[in-house]
Amino acid sequence: MPSVKLFNIEGKEVGQVQLSEEIFGIEPNEGVVHEAVVMQLASMRRGTSSTKHRGEVRGGGRKPWRQKGTGRARAGTIRSPLWRGGSIVFGPKPRSYSYSIPKKKRRLALKSVLSEKVITEKIIVLESLSMTQPKTKEMIKILTALNNEGKALVVTAEEDFNIGKSVNNIPGITYTTSEGLNVYDIISHEKLIITQEAVAKTEEVLSR
Repeated sequence: MPSVKLFNIEGKEVGQVQLSEEIFGIEPNEGVVHEAVVMQLASMRRGTSSTKHRGEVRGGGRKPWRQKGTGRARAGTIRSPLWRGGSIVFGPKPRSYSYSIPKKKRRLALKSVLSEKVITEKIIVLESLSMTQPKTKEMIKILTALNNEGKALVVTAEEDFNIGKSVNNIPGITYTTSEGLNVYDIISHEKLIITQEAVAKTEEVLSR
């Protein structure tokens, strides 16, 4: 069973915390992680690109010239895809690119990236994290005490308005709850800063 150091917001080690072998101690599956990331990126696509087909292009209500006798190629409308200003053949239309992969694969991917953070020692477990009011300077002080210099994902068990507002103005720092924890956010941040309560909640959800 993996164990990591437990810190307070002052950056001092206050003990050890045992992590679930099933969630934080598996061998990472890179293939499944890749599938989960591609799925998330596809879901983020807005899909708003649009082109006009023949029924939407203005003009072209009559045949531009007679069928025979002019020496020119046959033409039925000036809005043919072959003409300048014409319609588009098989062009993109607003659509959703989202799709899903099996629930077991999604969970395996999440367990894999969490285990990877433990293996590479990029996870920081906090005894607790709370703020009486939004203070970006105070949050920077906490992150500095934890020796965080790069991108980090801050996770709490329940949504905390004060923490969320304090994190918003710090470049490279993202805040979420244990319910919102996802593969893409974890791998796109160098460190995972998570509270002990959030660890317990994550283990409870992923062990079902």
